[in-house]
Amino acid sequence: MSSGGSSWGFRIDKSTVQTFLYAVWGLVLIYLLLSLVLAYLVQEYPRKPYDDAPDWGRVTDTMIPAVEGGRLEVWRVEPESPSRGIVVLAHGWGRNRGRMVRRGRIFGRWGFTVVMHSARDHGRSSPRRFMNAARMAEDIESVLQWVGEPVLLYGHSAGAGAAIIAAWRRPEKVKLLFLEACYADSREALLSLYRWFNRFFGIAFGRMIVFWMNLFYRNRLRDVSPAKLAPSIRPPVMIIHGAQDRRFPLEFALRLKACFPPERSALFVAANARHSESSLDPGYPAAVRAFIDRHSGVSARTENAP
Repeated sequence: MSSGGSSWGFRIDKSTVQTFLYAVWGLVLIYLLLSLVLAYLVQEYPRKPYDDAPDWGRVTDTMIPAVEGGRLEVWRVEPESPSRGIVVLAHGWGRNRGRMVRRGRIFGRWGFTVVMHSARDHGRSSPRRFMNAARMAEDIESVLQWVGEPVLLYGHSAGAGAAIIAAWRRPEKVKLLFLEACYADSREALLSLYRWFNRFFGIAFGRMIVFWMNLFYRNRLRDVSPAKLAPSIRPPVMIIHGAQDRRFPLEFALRLKACFPPERSALFVAANARHSESSLDPGYPAAVRAFIDRHSGVSARTENAP
C-alpha cells in the first residue's frame, strides 16, 4: 500500500476527476439540447391529411377568418330536408377536415347540418407554428362564431381535447359535447403518445420533452387538461373510446368519465376499436343517436337511419 494513497492501494488524480465531471456535464448538456430540439420537432410532426370529401347534401367549401389573421378551410354540408341542428366536428393532430367526413356522414343521414374545418397548420388552413390543443380550441371558437348558433360539438383525439377547452370557454355555444379518443391529463397523454410512437424514445426523452413544452406554454398543460375542466362543463357529454386504443388507453376515458356528473355524461366503448376506429363499431350510431335524443330534445331519428 503506497503512502499518501487510498486504503485500497490507488490514488485518485484530481485532473482525472475533473475530466470525468466535465464529460458528465457535457453529456447532460447534450441531452438537454437534444430534448429541446425534440420538443420542437414533435410539434412539427409531419401532417397526414386524410383524403375524403362530403358526398351528401348541399356542400359549401369556403375559408373563414381565424385568430391572428389566419384562415380556416371549412365544409358546411346542409341536408336536403330541413336541418335538425348543426354539428361541428374537429379533427385530431396532424389530420384535416377530411378525417371527420365518415362521422359527418352519419350525422348528415340523421338530418343535421355538418360543419368540418381544418385547424391552422393543417390541410389548406393558414400556417401556424407550435400548434397545440389550446390553439386548436381557438380555431373551434372561430368556427362557432362563424356558425352563429349553439351546436353539437364533436372532437376526436387532440380535437377532443380542444373541444372541451372550447366548450369551457364558450358554454353558450355548445348544446352537446362528444369526446372521442380523448385523454384525462395532458402530460400523461403526451407521455403515452411518445411511448406508443417508440418505447425507447418515450422513456428516454418523454418527460424532458413534456418539461420543455410545459415551460414553453407557461406551466398551463395541467390547467387545460380535460379532467381539470370537466367539473365546469355545462352541456351533457358523451365519451367515446376504443378498447384497443394503444395511444390513449381506455383507462384515460374511464378516468375522464368519473370527472363529469353521472346524470349528464355517458360512455360508449367500442370493444374492438383502436384510436380512430370507434365510429366503425356496429353499436356506435345507435349509442350516439340515443344520447342526442335523451339530452338535446332534437330527435336524431329518421325513417332510414340504422
